[in-house]
Amino acid sequence: MIKLILSDLDETLLDDDGTINSQNITAVQKFVKNGGYFVPNTGRSYKSVFGTLKDLGLNKQSKQYVVSYNGGAIVEIHEDGGEKIIVQHGMDLELAKKIFSLGQIQADIDTHIYTIDTLFIYNISENDEQYMKERSVPYQEMADDNLDFLSNEKTIMKVIFEHRDPNVLQKISDTVNAQLSDKVLTTFSSNRYVEFNPKGSDKGSAGLELADMLGIPRNEVAALGDNLNDAAQIKAAGVGVAVANAKPEIKEMADLVLSKTNNEGAVAEFINEHIGK
Repeated sequence: MIKLILSDLDETLLDDDGTINSQNITAVQKFVKNGGYFVPNTGRSYKSVFGTLKDLGLNKQSKQYVVSYNGGAIVEIHEDGGEKIIVQHGMDLELAKKIFSLGQIQADIDTHIYTIDTLFIYNISENDEQYMKERSVPYQEMADDNLDFLSNEKTIMKVIFEHRDPNVLQKISDTVNAQLSDKVLTTFSSNRYVEFNPKGSDKGSAGLELADMLGIPRNEVAALGDNLNDAAQIKAAGVGVAVANAKPEIKEMADLVLSKTNNEGAVAEFINEHIGK
């Protein structure tokens, strides 16, 4: 019986416009009411998930969990709004600077730097600005490319680059990995980002780390996703689940491929039709 669901957000739980299908809300509430844990497992900051937790009715749990930054942090959130970072896997400033510099392959590269509590964006694109707005993601724009200010900020979690041309994203990946492949884990997400975490930090290992804390064995853990940054959790979970709109590589590695897309209530399909069967 599945007791822990790790779910990606964008293009998995959320509709394309950033909202949540009402079927998903009803199904998640039923699953939690029956004693399960529904945990967002996202590349985003945990702070950007507060609205999603509220929409799902999970902000009223005595303890709710979020896995953020592609496994960079596990956060415990209390019903009074309090939060506690219980696990973090960050990177040092010098590594962040190297990734940032190598990724600037052309003038229109949009770059995100996540610390444990803040998203900083350099050279934000119009498309990315709209994407952030739709998902109510808070961020601070950087005035220039000098990253020295980060020495006064909290732990750096990851560096990612945004561009709508997949060839540009691949070129960034190749350029960074040519020098730093032994230090970074590279993933792609949302058909617009290439992401770099420190080696050893991924959605799968963090998801199982949380499961162990909760006393839940691997075979009672399910992970739902759609894109390449979900591969680690799809492989790690007892049941790896791909939504219908998932990339072919994710469908191939999943134990179960759903018939519904993110826009059709895929999470509800899994909870209602597959858990316990």
